[in-house]
Amino acid sequence: MAGKGIFFDGVTSVRHPVLVELSAEGVVMRDAEERVMLARWPYNELDHLAAPDGMLRLGRAGAARTARLEVRDATLIAAIDKFSVPVDRSGAAERRGRLRVVAWSMLATVVLVAAAIFGVPALADKIAPLVPLRAERWLGEAVDTQARKMLDKGDRSRPFACGDQEGLAALATLMGKLEAAAALPIALDTKVVRRSESNAVALPGGHIYVFEGLIDKSETPDELGGVIAHEIGHVANRDGTRSILQSAGLSFLFGMLLGDFVGGGAVVIGARAVLQSSYSRDVEGAADRYGVDLMRRAGGDPRALGVILDRIAGAIHPGVQILSDHPDTKARIAVINSLASPVEPAHPLLEGDEWRALKRICTAR
Repeated sequence: MAGKGIFFDGVTSVRHPVLVELSAEGVVMRDAEERVMLARWPYNELDHLAAPDGMLRLGRAGAARTARLEVRDATLIAAIDKFSVPVDRSGAAERRGRLRVVAWSMLATVVLVAAAIFGVPALADKIAPLVPLRAERWLGEAVDTQARKMLDKGDRSRPFACGDQEGLAALATLMGKLEAAAALPIALDTKVVRRSESNAVALPGGHIYVFEGLIDKSETPDELGGVIAHEIGHVANRDGTRSILQSAGLSFLFGMLLGDFVGGGAVVIGARAVLQSSYSRDVEGAADRYGVDLMRRAGGDPRALGVILDRIAGAIHPGVQILSDHPDTKARIAVINSLASPVEPAHPLLEGDEWRALKRICTAR
């Protein structure tokens, strides 16, 4: 089969009218007048180029020159389409290409989600101990700022943190004994905040919030000290940093997709994760063991944590299923008591006047 076409040699812009012949080897282009062969392109090396409707524009794949052939003969176009696999005027190849793009995009999304759900938590356990203390302090400051916004009730007549001088002095005495016994490489910043819940929270970077409600429910300074020692255990084990990496890692990944390169959304999610700390049984157990040992080293009653846990029924971290279940709480208390035995003589961490001052830290004027 043969027909007419226009050939461009890729060297000049001259249009060469040619006779296009379809041979067994491929497409042959001959000068329309002298019938001299100008080029021969095998069918499997044809490159289907974009062209207006009614025209087939071809090139040779991988050729050094940008030569091209233009054919408008419908019969000849149909024959070339039939003989050459790369030439596809039906659009099937393009549709297959689009399907491949969609399939790879869906696969990439699945991989990203799987990495965020399964990979990030696994990596967080390994990354958290390697985070430099300076970086953890920076993270703690950012989370502390966001946590204040979440916890502050907005009552301008009363500051967010309690600040009675005698109460602060008593708190400093209590924390001084615990910090000296803990000997952590990072300084602790402990605040009593005006919240009615029986709660205490450890943020990254050594920030610890003690809620007013916890002080109200504590009957002895060692009960309060036991809870704070438990939170110091979370600081020592870097559980807050790990929790943020686990929860906000997903936000970092999708934040990049949404253009949130600053990571502000991740800080919000991280702060919420710490305030609603859903620690596992193993993580809580490790903090309990640390707290009991710390109370012993500080000279306090190592059983006091179990006593206050029994009274408030696991409200140290409200919303955590393992702590709100009464049988689990009793099992946890039993472990604490077993770690605290044999009972050793213990002196209260605060004297009577100091304890009374600390109890008034949010009410004294």
